[in-house]
Amino acid sequence: MSYKRKIILIIIGLIMTVVSVAVAFYFSTAVVNSSQYSIWGVDVSNYQGLVDWEKLENQGVRFAFIKATEGSGHVDESARRNIKNARKTDIKISAYHFFSFDSAGETQASNFISVVGADEINMPPVVDIEYYADKKSNKPSREEAEKILSPLLENLEEYYGVKPIIYTTVPVYLRYVRKNFGDYPLWIRCVNGEPDLINWKFWQYSDKGMLDGYNGEEKYIDLNIYNGSAEQFEIEFK
Repeated sequence: MSYKRKIILIIIGLIMTVVSVAVAFYFSTAVVNSSQYSIWGVDVSNYQGLVDWEKLENQGVRFAFIKATEGSGHVDESARRNIKNARKTDIKISAYHFFSFDSAGETQASNFISVVGADEINMPPVVDIEYYADKKSNKPSREEAEKILSPLLENLEEYYGVKPIIYTTVPVYLRYVRKNFGDYPLWIRCVNGEPDLINWKFWQYSDKGMLDGYNGEEKYIDLNIYNGSAEQFEIEFK
């Protein structure tokens, strides 16, 4: 192969890499009809570092989901600080628990309840159920998941007095949620476009948001919208 041909192939390879990265970035943010969906918010974890909640509020953030716990023993390092500081603003707040396929639902509920008081959030608590580690290639059965998820949701509903919101992706929703947990409020992740044929309450439409007001190792912040009007939002989460 000639030197010139090698150079051409290298240049083509670099162009394809740049295009691939650009496409991946583009498809991490769905197009949203802002005239239809005017209420938007964020979700945060320790990856966003120290959050200036007043700055987020001043940029139009109306609600926030704060990571609190994971499994039966993990607590997000920023959970208590974020809940405390977010409560100083008019942002409506919830907290979420990252579901584990590997420990009992009862102990997962206890972990979350030990971190988030019932009077500290003014939106329902959230259970985040998605694939992690090797679970996508070695999917637990629906029966295995339900054995853990059912008591987790029941215990949270008993403590907080309201049905928890379920956060999930479309494939996980179809496998584990739709059949027996379809009556729970749904927060769906779909960064390629608006989710069709799914009755969602919140939609995570981007994981590439960039706002002022946080300084963690993660430069992006997830963006979400509420499925309803400003009036409906205020009535539902007053």
